[in-house]
Amino acid sequence: MNRRDLLKLGALSAIPASLLHARSVLAADDAIEFGCPVPMSGPFAANGKFADQGMALALEQYGKVLGKPLRYTVLDTEGKPATAVRKVQELAQQKNARYFAGGILSSESLAMGKEAEKFNGVFVTTAGADEITGKDCNRATFRWSVPTYGAIERTVRPLIEANPKAKRWYTITPQYVFGDGLLSAAKNIFKEKGIEHVGNSYHALTEKEFSGYLTNAMAAKPDVLLILNFGSQSADTLRQAISFGMKKNTTILLAWASGLEQFESLGADLCDGVYFGAQYWHGVDTPLNRDLVKRANAKFKANPNYSLAGSYICTKIMLDAMIKAGSADPKAVVAAMEGLKYEGLTGPEEIRAGDHQVLKNYYLLKGKAKSKMKDKDDYADVVSVGKAFLPLEQTQCKMA
Repeated sequence: MNRRDLLKLGALSAIPASLLHARSVLAADDAIEFGCPVPMSGPFAANGKFADQGMALALEQYGKVLGKPLRYTVLDTEGKPATAVRKVQELAQQKNARYFAGGILSSESLAMGKEAEKFNGVFVTTAGADEITGKDCNRATFRWSVPTYGAIERTVRPLIEANPKAKRWYTITPQYVFGDGLLSAAKNIFKEKGIEHVGNSYHALTEKEFSGYLTNAMAAKPDVLLILNFGSQSADTLRQAISFGMKKNTTILLAWASGLEQFESLGADLCDGVYFGAQYWHGVDTPLNRDLVKRANAKFKANPNYSLAGSYICTKIMLDAMIKAGSADPKAVVAAMEGLKYEGLTGPEEIRAGDHQVLKNYYLLKGKAKSKMKDKDDYADVVSVGKAFLPLEQTQCKMA
């Protein structure tokens, strides 16, 4: 050992061990931080639980990006916008997180998207309100799921065309931005197609008992009952409608199903003959979806549902954009995401640069009888599939 090495050793020994340890931890801990802000408690907790699994699966698959480890924190938004914003702020401040995928409810997603823009973050959501990529759009916010306009266009329109004699429709709607978007889009099609809208029942986001609304619906003698709520609320509405005997003489359409876990909770007998709108279905034959099904079965011993798949693809889009940009700087990642075309879960998907909306398929499913199921998760057949989006100039999106 020469004199220079001895001097270096002496200098190092003078530095407290705690400081040396802190420096080594900082060097090793240069992780890219993600947040998964979803309801883990309250009526939409099941959706949050699966969304958490989806982000975990994507980050585990990639391991590192740009040579940096990936890490995430799940944030319980409780489905409340104020809680969601506070928790996103805290993670951004405490861990320098800039990448978020979540927001099951439109109200919390709108609030979180605005917050992400303030701190130069990136937020990708599966919530449905048209405003997210419409009049409230911003540079930080992207949406994978088809918004309310497309969900109605790809469910109500094909069902009317397949059942031209079903002229009387009744709607049950949650009274907030998501429900209003679905109802408004449905009314536009009713008017165009000469459908008689024989009534609507609004309900609160906290509602669990739907028998009063269904009594009103039955009194209106509709040909079709259109259910416009989501998650456990739509499952409860459907369960109660069937217990009232509405399936015997009424076609039932649940416009925005929450996917496989909803079929599992309802069971094949209840779902048989009912129509469901779906953002995602595990049985779709695309390369990425086959890969996701394989990964979910290996990790969770189960097929992926919509909440898991949505969170997985939202996270994957951000990771792929980082790789494309060669940077984890949010501005570079946003630029890489705008106009991105890729093979998605539903086939070819594209992020429209002008409003940050992913252009993808939406599915109309029809529940099948238990005797016709090929396996335990084969609850439905895809009866219609396609894309429906407002032209960019009609979205009211004005990017700053």
